Amino acid sequence: MKKDNNKIKKIGAWIAIIILLLACCMPMIFAFGNGEDSQVYFKASLAVAIMVPIMAYAIWIVYKLLNRNKKVVDSDMENIIFDVGQVLVKYDWETYLDSFGFPKEERDKIAEVVFQSNTWNERDRSSETEQYYVDQMVKAAPEYEKDIREVMRRSDETIEKTDYAETWVRYLKDKGYHVYILSNYATDTLERTEDKLTFLKYVDGAVFSCQVKQIKPEPEIYKTLLGRYHLDPEKSVFLDDRAENCEAARKQGIHAIQFKSFKQAAAELEKLGVN
Repeated sequence: MKKDNNKIKKIGAWIAIIILLLACCMPMIFAFGNGEDSQVYFKASLAVAIMVPIMAYAIWIVYKLLNRNKKVVDSDMENIIFDVGQVLVKYDWETYLDSFGFPKEERDKIAEVVFQSNTWNERDRSSETEQYYVDQMVKAAPEYEKDIREVMRRSDETIEKTDYAETWVRYLKDKGYHVYILSNYATDTLERTEDKLTFLKYVDGAVFSCQVKQIKPEPEIYKTLLGRYHLDPEKSVFLDDRAENCEAARKQGIHAIQFKSFKQAAAELEKLGVN
């Protein structure tokens, strides 16, 4: 895209130079004429030579004014793909779990069978009902059934909005980039936290694991995103907080940045020409 824009600019510049040269040469050509109308043509061409640069400058000023808020992508990157948790929203299950004030032994066991379990990860695939996944967690620690069910009932509280997500997405859109979402997200959680995902109304597309029954870092979910929106992986960059998800993206030919902070990620994007 950057090369195409530069090529168009060069062609436009050469056309403008040729027009200006012709306008400037015309008065000299007619000045040496001997015909009866040579003086008339000379004056007319002189007026053209004066007016053409003035008109060109006026058109340039109008163009700049009309496009002062528009940004043109000047990078080989065209598509910015975001994970959601720990990238565009805060996801902090530990602080959430600590808020219950459970004894340490119980707290650690609930952490193990809920947030650190394979069941929790499979819940993002959402091949089964929410009730099924909660029951599986309870089976792993039946002595804490009541508390496990309460923790899961309020699990949307693990997610909080960030102060930069919506602004960041809108900024990239204004710069001319296409913005997409690729996130592991359970059906129940998505339904209960959608009001916190205010940036979704600005994105060009989204693939949530619960909707396609695929989860990162499985290669299929990356292929689903690329295929659904016809994205060129070489012109796409993916931001995710987990190293394994970034590596899986790279295996599909997608550029990837492991997100650690907004400032760090923005700097990494800038290195790729996204700013």
